Amino acid sequence: MMIYFDNSATTKVHDEVLQTFIEVNKNYYANPASIHAFGVEVNELLDAARSQIASIFNTKPEYVLFTSGGTESNNFAIFGVAKANQHIGKHIITTEIEHASVLEAYKSLEKEGYEVDYLSVNKNGVISLDELREKLRKDTILVTMMHVNNEMGAIQPIEEAAKIIHEHSRAIFHVDAVQSFGKLNIRFNGEAGPDIISISGHKIHGLKGTGIIAFQRKLNIVPYIVGGGQEFGLRSGTVAVPQAVALAKACRIAVENLPENQAKFTKWRDDLIDYFKTFGNHIYILSSKEGAPHILSFSIRDLKGEVIINALQKRGVIVSTSSACSSKQKKTSHVVEALKVDPHFKEGVIRISFGAKNTDEEIEQFKAIFKDVMKELKGV
Repeated sequence: MMIYFDNSATTKVHDEVLQTFIEVNKNYYANPASIHAFGVEVNELLDAARSQIASIFNTKPEYVLFTSGGTESNNFAIFGVAKANQHIGKHIITTEIEHASVLEAYKSLEKEGYEVDYLSVNKNGVISLDELREKLRKDTILVTMMHVNNEMGAIQPIEEAAKIIHEHSRAIFHVDAVQSFGKLNIRFNGEAGPDIISISGHKIHGLKGTGIIAFQRKLNIVPYIVGGGQEFGLRSGTVAVPQAVALAKACRIAVENLPENQAKFTKWRDDLIDYFKTFGNHIYILSSKEGAPHILSFSIRDLKGEVIINALQKRGVIVSTSSACSSKQKKTSHVVEALKVDPHFKEGVIRISFGAKNTDEEIEQFKAIFKDVMKELKGV
């Protein structure tokens, strides 16, 4: 038996998504840029996948670009916008709890002479809209913000932030929606929506190595990869049509199942939060019932995360220490630092994250297993 609660790190691929990928590889393997009939047929398949995704976000097909995943999509947006608009200004804004693919990109730009402001967060991981308003300037060209924090599930007020950014600056608003798409509603909505969003396929039971960057409108952005001019001249290289079609399928399934999954995840998260509270001051809960439904982070007093993970793993439960991207590092997560977590709990943060394939039975099994773990590790 294995209970897999690490879906924010990656998900198991849906059978129908994998089957789509295999079928397209078998039957539509021509280069979509070729002018022969076979190439034209494959290009039509690619166009159909792009149009399906565009319809989900209520944007135009030419504003949807296929990438290799969330990291590339974030890098693409940040470097592409910053370098294309530096004649307007070199001031950019993000938050202090972003994913590494955003923070490292911003640090890189900082070395190139861009001025960066990092928005702080409260104990629930949420920014201050007043601070955002205060930090915006005439020379602000880009604001990047994750919709849902990957380590503890905080939801940023995207619509309110978009209105402030669009009313008080010329900045382009880029939202990292890697952890929110398929779990929360997010789509382009004029002044109350982002200008750019980033999506990753393997977070929604799609394939690893697939992603999207989508625009609400035509933007001034420099090409990310140069060469043959594919993807409207912004990302050259032969387009991986099987991956694109499989991603369109995964996106469609995610949107269709969103209400059902959101309800399940919310019930499970709230149930486990209440359960963890029964252990009193032995457990500190970083997540809240106002956060994303699929992520629940907590810590056990004076225990390292690896100890808890190993104890659960011995009993067939797979979880992670906050972000999987940084879980192999020995230092405390920057998100934990930003939240000012008590030193007794800083080193033991564990993330449970649900996916479409989890069940009610697994939640009950987990509670029984966790009770044994607490008895073994803490004697309670």
